[in-house]
Amino acid sequence: MRAAKANRPWQSRQSWQSWQPSAPSAPDAQLPVLVRYGHRSWLIPTALLVAVVLVDALTPRSFESLSWLALVPVVAAGLCGPAVTVAFAGLAIAAYPGLNGLWGKAHGIEDFLLVIAGCVLALPLSVFRARAAAYVHHLQGAAETTRQVVLRPLPPGWGGVDSAARYLAADVEARVGGDFYDVVATPYGARVILGDVQGKGLPAVSIAAALVGCFREAAFREADLATVASRLEERVHRQNLLSSRLGEDEERFATAVVVWFPEDGSERIQLVNFGHDCPHVLGPGGVRQLPPGDGAPLGLAPLAGRLPEVQRLRLGADETVLIVTDGVTEARDRQGAFFDLRAHLESLAGLPGAGEPERLVGAVVAAVFRHTGGRLTDDTALLAVRNGSGAAAG
Repeated sequence: MRAAKANRPWQSRQSWQSWQPSAPSAPDAQLPVLVRYGHRSWLIPTALLVAVVLVDALTPRSFESLSWLALVPVVAAGLCGPAVTVAFAGLAIAAYPGLNGLWGKAHGIEDFLLVIAGCVLALPLSVFRARAAAYVHHLQGAAETTRQVVLRPLPPGWGGVDSAARYLAADVEARVGGDFYDVVATPYGARVILGDVQGKGLPAVSIAAALVGCFREAAFREADLATVASRLEERVHRQNLLSSRLGEDEERFATAVVVWFPEDGSERIQLVNFGHDCPHVLGPGGVRQLPPGDGAPLGLAPLAGRLPEVQRLRLGADETVLIVTDGVTEARDRQGAFFDLRAHLESLAGLPGAGEPERLVGAVVAAVFRHTGGRLTDDTALLAVRNGSGAAAG
């Protein structure tokens, strides 16, 4: 029955669309305005050219403004590519003799030479800018490749669960940070992880990559979730040892949540919480939060004296587990107020399709961006999972 329910088409598409929040996509909302609308950057030098012509036409004869045409190609060089800059330089040079004296204003040759000088200066500037933009684009491509390795795409129904994940880097140019997640299809059922490494920069990314790689191997091979937890703890210690040998003084730790959805699709799940925020569960009965447990973050088990215990919990057939990092729970608006995740989930509970992972993640992301005005101050990761249609493990 569960498989049939998961595969049936949505009967309330219009109802969902009536409440689903609208917001710009996460990457677009974080990009600077000139980058986001770069394909329309030619409008700015065009507007400047029109403004110079209008000012020259509407001002007295004593106000000589035609030499301002020198600004047009320079502005184009800072915003557009070389080809567009050449086009505006040609327009500026052609416009000067055509407009000179048109409204009874006679400009001297020195003004025309100033326009030519601006055009000549703009051409190398546009070339330098194009090369710099190409270099930044290359770096972004390398960072995106790294992100795809650490945070691989999740196929629909992977591991027999329905899941959706989203990662938003506070540094939009880097596109990768210390938050991580994964869903692994194993012979024992789906096992999922979401976590957040302490700190930022390359050391945090290294710990995140190490943990994800360890989880993919241990989750597939180890039948006992407690053994998986011990493997993750050991991996953090080994990575910290390597980092210390490389001259990094500060040891890193990570909070994380690991959940096991058994292969038989039962309503009993297992969970290990390494000091992370408690996952929320959204279902027809409303919103609830799973027990916090008493586990220390990964890398700090020696201080706690033991690893976190494996919790065995009940999850309803129509309930969805939502795990997020503190980029969601600590998101602030301009007045400094935190984003209230629980209140937002309660506003979604009971609405048609609210538990569908992809739509749930999209709705929360849109709400966070509305709350923060599109400005993230910390990396953000979200993972929504529920028992699915039983897709084959692999």
